[in-house]
Amino acid sequence: MDTPLSTIAVVGLGTMGTGIAEVLARAGREVVGIDISEAAARRAVASLAASTARSVSRERITEEERRDILARFRTFSDLQAAADADLVIEVVPESYEAKQQVVRALDGILRPDAIIATGTNALSVTRLAADSARPERVLGMHFFNPAPAMRLVEVVSSVLTAPQAVTAVTDLAHALGKEPVEVGDRPGFVADGLLFGYLNQAAAMYESRYASREDIDAAMRLGCGLPMGPLALLDLIGVDTARTVLEAMYAESRDRLHAPAPILKQLAEAGLTGRKAGRGFYTYAAPDSAEVVPDALTPAPEGAGGAVPREVRSVGVAGSGTMASGIAEVFAKAGYDVVLAARSPEKAETAKARIAKSLARSVDKGRLTAEARDETLARITPAGSLDSFADVDLAVEAVAEDLEVKRQLFATLDKVCKPGAVLATTTSSLPVVACARATSRPRDVIGMHFFNPAPAMKLVEVVRTVLTADDVHATVRAVTAKIRKHPVDCGDRAGFIVNALLFPYLNNAVKMVQDHYATLDAVDAAMKLGGGYPMGPFELLDVVGLDVSLAIQRVLHDEFREPGLAPAPLLEHLVAAGCLGRKTGRGFREYARR
Repeated sequence: MDTPLSTIAVVGLGTMGTGIAEVLARAGREVVGIDISEAAARRAVASLAASTARSVSRERITEEERRDILARFRTFSDLQAAADADLVIEVVPESYEAKQQVVRALDGILRPDAIIATGTNALSVTRLAADSARPERVLGMHFFNPAPAMRLVEVVSSVLTAPQAVTAVTDLAHALGKEPVEVGDRPGFVADGLLFGYLNQAAAMYESRYASREDIDAAMRLGCGLPMGPLALLDLIGVDTARTVLEAMYAESRDRLHAPAPILKQLAEAGLTGRKAGRGFYTYAAPDSAEVVPDALTPAPEGAGGAVPREVRSVGVAGSGTMASGIAEVFAKAGYDVVLAARSPEKAETAKARIAKSLARSVDKGRLTAEARDETLARITPAGSLDSFADVDLAVEAVAEDLEVKRQLFATLDKVCKPGAVLATTTSSLPVVACARATSRPRDVIGMHFFNPAPAMKLVEVVRTVLTADDVHATVRAVTAKIRKHPVDCGDRAGFIVNALLFPYLNNAVKMVQDHYATLDAVDAAMKLGGGYPMGPFELLDVVGLDVSLAIQRVLHDEFREPGLAPAPLLEHLVAAGCLGRKTGRGFREYARR
């Protein structure tokens, strides 16, 4: 396309259409807004007026610039108004019939060189293009909500799309201040293709009553740094919309992980579609409100009517690595006397020295006083044997992620620790009950999964086995609160909450690159810009370690037996080649050696 896309029609003035129209008008484009509903058109105009007024009040634009923006946006109820458009972006409801009707009607209205862009996030762009008299001019332009704020735009081409059309739309996205990612046509594209599988598994996890909605959402926010938990995000997106996207993904992939969780159908058919309805996974103050209000599923306040916690004054931490040191630091900061036991006195002293360095950094940054540092260090007693745990009230193991090593350690703790002491494992993927069965007191054993780095990460997954006593569970929750962490409850199965949801998402990202659907950079950019993730999946995989990631994915596959959980061959090949991520200088990317 030789001429710039200066006049653009937006068909469908719902939330997304209104946002796209605002982006275009602010960028100097003439915008023709079209909607069969005059009320929708009025709301779109009012929304732009309010948004630009806020910009004036914040001195981001002048009043004259505001008037120019408003003058560039005109609304109509007839598709004929798009006759002079260089580009039409349709964002009508997510159904083939509605979109096909628009595309076919535009064939008889637009100039031969005009481009039609569908805003679908789930339906086949190829199928829509094939129904057009100008398939080479039809492509996808997938904005993310809210369009004015979200920087990602997926530019979706089919096998029928002319390269010139892709170039023109990509250039437009750049001109709008967006980050375009060019992708091929498959349901969900990059961002939603990864996001909705994860959301679906979260819905299934909740439906199975494995964990509460609050704990699932808190786990993913605090454990992964995500801006929203998956169930709250489903309510924001719309449960019905999510179900439509997943149906389209499953129709193509036949991957059971994409088959919509039954609860999505139940909620959608009951009209409980999320925020827009005032109720979905959560209950809201009113339709379209973001305020969550208590309902019958809201957890009771901590400690209400529960078991009485055991008293914990001293804590033993077994291990000398980064995680053990971090956990010991956390307990000591909270006022507990800590015994830090390693395989030798020297290793224990080295671990304490690591804690001293960590505390010194906190003092240098003004987060801790020198007096508090000295008091914290004074509470930590290094030891070269588990015999030093004889009087501790809580023993926490943080040794190598090897089941036999942990079983032997728990057998020793069983002999050493006093009756009534709580025994906790920090395992992230091994069965807690196997540790419990290595003792003569399985009722006293529980999982206490900290996240790395322990001093900074707020989440602790509290993992009950079928044998764990109620007062042991209450004790660990009370202790977790005292050390200023957020406890979430879950059962003893592979991955617990966070890893069970995180690693299949990472594995699917690897499959996407392995299949040559998208590049590493495109996938990472899509998830950071379109999903608000702090790191792209390949950045995260290289940080975690590809060997660690592969081990966790294998555990998940072995436990759940889902074919879709099988580790991606590319991940296995890189691990076999010794490319383990940042720690080896090469993983999915190469890194400078330190």
